[in-house]
Amino acid sequence: MEWKNKTILLVGGTGSFGAAFLEILFEKTPNAIRVYSRDEYKQGLLLDKYKGNINFSGFIGDIRDKSRLTRAMEGVDIVIHCAALKQVQSCEYNPLETIKTNILGSMNVIDAALDNNVEKVLAISTDKAVSPLNLYGATKMCMERLMSTANSYRGMHKRTKFCSTRYGNVVASRGTIVPFWRELLRKKQPIPITNVKATRFWIGMKEANGFVAECVELMDLMGGGEIFVPKMSSVNIMDVFQALTNGLSTFTVIGDRVGDKLHETLVSREEVSHTVDVGNKYIIYPENPHYFYKKPQGYECAYRDGYRSDNNRNRLNVDQIKRTLAENQ
Repeated sequence: MEWKNKTILLVGGTGSFGAAFLEILFEKTPNAIRVYSRDEYKQGLLLDKYKGNINFSGFIGDIRDKSRLTRAMEGVDIVIHCAALKQVQSCEYNPLETIKTNILGSMNVIDAALDNNVEKVLAISTDKAVSPLNLYGATKMCMERLMSTANSYRGMHKRTKFCSTRYGNVVASRGTIVPFWRELLRKKQPIPITNVKATRFWIGMKEANGFVAECVELMDLMGGGEIFVPKMSSVNIMDVFQALTNGLSTFTVIGDRVGDKLHETLVSREEVSHTVDVGNKYIIYPENPHYFYKKPQGYECAYRDGYRSDNNRNRLNVDQIKRTLAENQ
């Protein structure tokens, strides 16, 4: 794929992912980069940081505002949809707002992209979308289904392809346990742990950003509706505790919160039958694709019972976790 002649729009581009992904985008030297978000302060910081780039612009707007989103998408070739309410407990307490942003907002992204004949839309999902136990995961599951089905809406005269990425915890990103625990360590307070047997998928921000950029390019070969899943490392929550604290803190078991899982899943048992292994990633292709769809080539998924953080063969030890923490300050 040639990035140089493309105009890119990051929807929700002032979040942890979007702000970091900009660094990769500027290396690709596209024709223009736009950020769409409702946080004028964070957007202002990004505009100041990259003020020497004349092809970088910011659009203040809410993903719930379809007309504003449609205007921001005029002339855009590639949309990265990373706007969402994603704090699990906050989403449980504010379900209507979560649905408006994560589901209805995603519908607006789809409509705006089709109306502007955008080339590609890649949505950022989460492992919590698989067999969801919380509202955040349920809304992300709906977003994935919307993105997959949207390919049937483009008809024969639209070029737009819709796909999703799905991965696990990004090390030290805002809202994850690492910055939260680091703040508690600073205050010399004990670390709360839900379950000492819990496992999680684990990926660095730079690795996650590179994966997303790779998926944008891979979409040229896809029929639309695929979910791209990176092969990730897994960690035990107590190993993360040991790596982060070096034994200088205590912990207290608080029990599972609403929507907490003991282990995380990136490919469910039911999805394995329509998943292919393509080296460094899995591609989940639609069960009921549009009539001109061509299945991606690859091998059968090795995890016949589903790709989970507890059965993952790539498990990090304490020293390896320390290295990833040092690389993701």
